[in-house]
Amino acid sequence: MNARSSSIVAPAAIGAGAASPKSWALDFVLLAAIWGSSFLFTRMGAVEFGPLPTAAVRVAIASLFLLPLVWLRGLLPVLRHNWRRIFFIGLLNSGIPFACFAFALLSISTGLSAILNATVPMFGALVAWAWLKDKPTGWCILGLLIGFAGVALLAWDKASFKPGASGVAPGWAVLACLFACVCYGISASYTKRYLAGLPPLVTAAGSQIGATLGLALPALWLWPARMPGASAWLALAAVGVVCTGIAYILFFRLIENAGPPRALSVTFLVPVFAVLYGALFLDESVTPWMVGCAGVIVLGTALSTGLLKPGARRVPDA
Repeated sequence: MNARSSSIVAPAAIGAGAASPKSWALDFVLLAAIWGSSFLFTRMGAVEFGPLPTAAVRVAIASLFLLPLVWLRGLLPVLRHNWRRIFFIGLLNSGIPFACFAFALLSISTGLSAILNATVPMFGALVAWAWLKDKPTGWCILGLLIGFAGVALLAWDKASFKPGASGVAPGWAVLACLFACVCYGISASYTKRYLAGLPPLVTAAGSQIGATLGLALPALWLWPARMPGASAWLALAAVGVVCTGIAYILFFRLIENAGPPRALSVTFLVPVFAVLYGALFLDESVTPWMVGCAGVIVLGTALSTGLLKPGARRVPDA
């Protein structure tokens, strides 16, 4: 997620398209594969850079990638006019969450982090309920309860606050992931209230610039004494350009072609790729307990966001 959560509400400014499934299915799978790899690349960078420098370098690279696109499309005046709110949302939507996940990935697996990240739409629904008075249905409330039960069951196995081999307790790592998801949920409602109608590319680029400015001083203060190696730099280049910059473009195109609900459901496929990458490249294990809890979380999130509506009848196409 990662950058994906600010997009939860950006669709409000974009009309859902009516393209055929074949026209957006490739984007859907490709986006899930890209975002699934972000946990792997972040882990590789955080080991050498540390959490805050990792997040700062990621958003700085994404800014350098996205800003020229804003300039080429003649959108710089829009960015200048709305920079305060866009920069603020960047800290809430990118800077803080990216740092939280980089911190968490030092002590828990990429698969577990991705499963926890799948709760973003659920937190988004909860914040929208509390802030925007977007009252949920009975099924949505049940979904929230189911989803949080799944998180509790998944976190129970990692509830220890005793430092592990990395020096970070798994319990704190889990809380950091959940706090990042809360930030995503708050930023979604903030965007809906104050940034609706802005071009998505402006919000995407501006938010990364804001996150870069906000993280610059802390990152410099905590910059590693030993210069990270080439592999760590390449990992952050990949997560900045591919998993943040290009992913934004794919996501907003998916919103336009498939509609917000389908675009948002990409969150459910991301953990599949994250778990696969972790198993292949980091030799991480996948337990039946993780798979079962992930199923509970996905069910709860689907209900709480309205993607799954039991009893609803599909109206046949005319």
